[in-house]
Amino acid sequence: MAIFQKLFAGPIAVNELARMLPVTRPAVSQHLKVLKDVGLVTDTKTGTRRLYQLDPEGVARLRAHFDQMWTRALGAFQQAAEKDSGGGRHGKTSRRTRSKSV
Repeated sequence: MAIFQKLFAGPIAVNELARMLPVTRPAVSQHLKVLKDVGLVTDTKTGTRRLYQLDPEGVARLRAHFDQMWTRALGAFQQAAEKDSGGGRHGKTSRRTRSKSV
């Protein structure tokens, strides 16, 4: 997540990312590879450096996925809430009467 957030500011090289984070350069490279493999990051070679940046299309697909997931989850929650409120008690809790000791 930290790498993703750093890339939000714009293209950046692996060495620069590694300097900003408490992990090694190889670890940053591995994370970037995963982000690239899933389509969230692109890279371009500039001289001897490789710059990484967020892929707007990949981020849009990720957002669409989360939007769809939340829409389904909230729809299911609404259906469950409506089903529960359709019962006879309408959210009232039963009260127990205390028996008096003689």
